[in-house]
Amino acid sequence: MASILRAYNAALIRRPMLAQCATAAVLFGSGDIIAQQAFEKKGINHDWMRTARLSFYGGCMFGPPLTKWIQFLNRLHFKSPTRGVIYRVWLDQAIFTPVVIGYFFTSMTFLEGKGPFDAIDRIQTAYAPTLLRNWCVFVPTQIINFAIVPNHLRFFVVGVVSLFWNTYLSAVNARQQRLESPPAPPIKNEID
Repeated sequence: MASILRAYNAALIRRPMLAQCATAAVLFGSGDIIAQQAFEKKGINHDWMRTARLSFYGGCMFGPPLTKWIQFLNRLHFKSPTRGVIYRVWLDQAIFTPVVIGYFFTSMTFLEGKGPFDAIDRIQTAYAPTLLRNWCVFVPTQIINFAIVPNHLRFFVVGVVSLFWNTYLSAVNARQQRLESPPAPPIKNEID
């Protein structure tokens, strides 16, 4: 296990974009598997396309901007470490997070093959509660992250917490998807 962690740490330093995108893909996919199996109790009826969509989103659509964002925050210099933590957390949670949550619901709606009006409906319903819950989870996480975690491991810390967050996002997105889908018409039994 220690050798795997050393190799991962080396990958984060040598190839941060690749390592962090792969991490995001695995964590989003894992979060969806946990959501479907532990909370939705899907068992053998697991929706593997949903897991694939979330993995794709994590690795290709979320990982690159998050990697660049964390690199940007790490390059900022402040006169005091406390001020640095406060400003980084504020920038992260007041600028990046509100955009990313809207981006998540919009992206997932389009990846599910739905149109822009469906994305607007999903955002109107799920955006505000998701943003508020995000702040409850990630403000404390990012305070710790920017205060004590080395720069190259900050994505990893966000990733570990995100495993649970992604489980939540997957469940919220699936609930919104079910609410948007019209119910199947009842089957009529006709007797001649």
